[in-house]
Amino acid sequence: MRKWVLPFLLILSLFLPLGVRAQTPFALDSVQVQIWPEYDKPSVLVIYQMTLPATTTLPATVSVRIPTAAGDPNAVAVHQVDGSLINVDMTRQVNGDWATITFTATGPEIQLEYYDPTLEINGIARHFQYIWPGDYAVSQFTIQVQQPVDTTDMVISPSLGPGATGNDGLTYYTQDIGAIPAGQNISITIDYNKSTDTLSATTITVLPSAPIPQSTVTDLNISSWLPWILGILGAGLIIGGIIWFWQSGRQRPASQTRRRRSKVGVNEPGLNVSPAEDAVYCSQCGKRASPGDQYCRSCGTQIRNR
Repeated sequence: MRKWVLPFLLILSLFLPLGVRAQTPFALDSVQVQIWPEYDKPSVLVIYQMTLPATTTLPATVSVRIPTAAGDPNAVAVHQVDGSLINVDMTRQVNGDWATITFTATGPEIQLEYYDPTLEINGIARHFQYIWPGDYAVSQFTIQVQQPVDTTDMVISPSLGPGATGNDGLTYYTQDIGAIPAGQNISITIDYNKSTDTLSATTITVLPSAPIPQSTVTDLNISSWLPWILGILGAGLIIGGIIWFWQSGRQRPASQTRRRRSKVGVNEPGLNVSPAEDAVYCSQCGKRASPGDQYCRSCGTQIRNR
């Protein structure tokens, strides 16, 4: 039986490398690293926006290293189908200068944020170094640095190109590095002078991505005033209806009383009025005279009253 031990060990040694390769982390489809010094804290906010490959079987376990000095991440979240971000549970394991953050991704888009307190402040001079530890191969790697407010003489090494003003009024330096293999570190150093301790988040102004058309402004004004206009018209109709009802209620009894009185006056039994008995006729032509006539309107003969 011993003669089978050596061949078995040889076969097992052939499969061990395959097992090791199977445990190698999968590649990431894209990673965007955003570095915001002195944004809302006197440290550096680092934001990872990562996308898993379309072939990834979900849920998937993801591990990302961040500096140990950063402590627990500020957020570890996964994008949902409706675009919202949902925080997920994570674990943190420290190993020297790095802490491994492990979590389960239920979707392909991941966002991880942490504050790095290693920003060096010496008077007005600032210095910071960022390192991507290279845990994954990345098909598209992008770095973006936000320039803090009240900053002068900002130098980024290696250069990320000319800056561009964002919608919030701050300047951003962005560089698409492209594909990088697993194990390759990316290091960026940032130096600048800052004359105040003002944080960028307290001064930013969100601007529209495009000019608002005048027609849109008019529509917004009409929309804001429309409830008031409808309310005033409705109140006017209600008040007018109340006034009409009140006036008609006062006039109706008087008219009805007059009609009742007129009927009683004509048919009242105590007044034996007979129009035929009071009639006066001309003695000459027989024409009926009108009340008050002294002469016949037909022949001119003097009317004789009975």
